Amino acid sequence: MSLRVKDICSIMEKVAPKKLSQNYDNVGLMVGNFEKNISSILVALDCTLTVIEEAKRKKCNFIFTHHPLLFKRPNSITTGTLLGEKIIKLIKDDIDLYSSHTNLDSVKGGLNDILVEILGFSNASVIEPSTAEGFNDGNSGIGRVVVLDKRIKLSELCELVKEKLELTHLTYTGEEESFIEKIALINGSGTSYMDMSRKLGVDCIITGDVTYHYASDYAEMGIAVIDAGHFGTEWLALKKVASVLKNEINKLGYNNSVLLSEVTRNPYKTK
Repeated sequence: MSLRVKDICSIMEKVAPKKLSQNYDNVGLMVGNFEKNISSILVALDCTLTVIEEAKRKKCNFIFTHHPLLFKRPNSITTGTLLGEKIIKLIKDDIDLYSSHTNLDSVKGGLNDILVEILGFSNASVIEPSTAEGFNDGNSGIGRVVVLDKRIKLSELCELVKEKLELTHLTYTGEEESFIEKIALINGSGTSYMDMSRKLGVDCIITGDVTYHYASDYAEMGIAVIDAGHFGTEWLALKKVASVLKNEINKLGYNNSVLLSEVTRNPYKTK
């Protein structure tokens, strides 16, 4: 027996059940054949053309991503669009694609909890608890809040985030000498959950994709914001999910390789 696509679907349903995804989201098998045998798996944040080429080059016939390729239903699939080109290339190269997005953010032990762990925090609570059946115990949901045992200066927190997330830079609002004790963490793009965080009485919000007006308003309200980037708050955490996937495959008695993409890059550059 060989590891098949449906086995990975079952594993990921156990790791990050689809019922935990947000209503607007699209998760699961994006492109593929449930019965196909898997050679090796490539893990990436996004399914880019370079990632598909990497999978082909490394003889991986299955790609696992965090961000869904088919976020919205396409009107057509042609090489005239970037999305169509990717789908056609996946099919032509016989590469299947699976994505776990907001369900992986939300689940206990998922990206938000891994982010908490990477930063060295503990005893996190959930910002927006899930109402999904079987997961409405308060342990799953979007975002996390931690209360530090000892408050630290914002400048120290910024340096901690840079070090732990392996960042060359970040952006922030707030006074460097101000003290931080209660922190909200939202991996990826967290502006939709900043107001909920504010109502929970946080001193600082760590997330990505913060727009100017959010930064301005929260600075005025005296709540520090650390924008560590969409990529920065997710890629390291996703690497740990790759290890979980490998362990689950091994439990089934298979030894297929789970490789981390070497071409996955933050699209933003700085000078």
